Amino acid sequence: MPHYLDPKNDFIFKRIFGEHPDLLISFLNALMPLEPGKVIESVEYLSNEMVPENPVKKFSIVDVRCRDSYGRQFIVEMQMEWSSFFCSRLLFNTSKAFVRQLRRGENFLELQPVYGLGIINEDFDGETPEFYHHYRITNRQNTREVIKGMEFVLVELPKFQPQKWSDRRMAVLWLRFLKEVEDRTKNISEDLLSDRNIRKALDICEESGFTDEELNLYEQYWDAISTEKAALSTSHEEGKAEGLAETAIRCAGKGMPVEEIAELTALSVDEIRMILKQNNV
Repeated sequence: MPHYLDPKNDFIFKRIFGEHPDLLISFLNALMPLEPGKVIESVEYLSNEMVPENPVKKFSIVDVRCRDSYGRQFIVEMQMEWSSFFCSRLLFNTSKAFVRQLRRGENFLELQPVYGLGIINEDFDGETPEFYHHYRITNRQNTREVIKGMEFVLVELPKFQPQKWSDRRMAVLWLRFLKEVEDRTKNISEDLLSDRNIRKALDICEESGFTDEELNLYEQYWDAISTEKAALSTSHEEGKAEGLAETAIRCAGKGMPVEEIAELTALSVDEIRMILKQNNV
């Protein structure tokens, strides 16, 4: 029985969708909000480097970028953890691709739409159970009035529920593939195996098809994700501590008793006294 690698891993995701245009076409047609009668029939891969080199190279490279026969461009990103700057990054890369279509002196009417697709393996919108978020430029008073050019789709993978998309078979299969296939998965459901595109993607994910060097790159990616999560967690805790300290200092400056500050901030009396001493309050 084959063992499968996780397709959400950056190395595997790019192997599937960055090297097999038929799978990318199926994936984009399933998930993107395309105009009626304008399904993607062919794609040309474009350079995935959107900005000049910088110290954090990961943020200058998109996972997959392509152009179809209509001239539309698609930027695809697989994001393992949510961060506040992801939307800004996707907006920047998509707008950069939109602007770069024209050379100096060319007609603006020649501009074609650019779509940004982000698959996020974390929840980021706690206000709604919806997992599929479609953004475009609209009139706030009349949302039917649209400025065409750029559109964005963000998918919260953990929230995905197949029953909500009973009329979108391929979208359900692709999102199930990304959600259900994990590190060294052994058992795959028959409905995934029965589709030729998903079956091909699964074949690409088989661990036996990778060299030792490639498997090492696979593991290095997970190590990098773990390091990044730890750094974000540490930054969050440090920021929280700084915020509580600032609150304690402000309250003390207004004459609030230490005991009341402790109740407000959940810090101990001794911790508050130490903070005030260190800041000469």
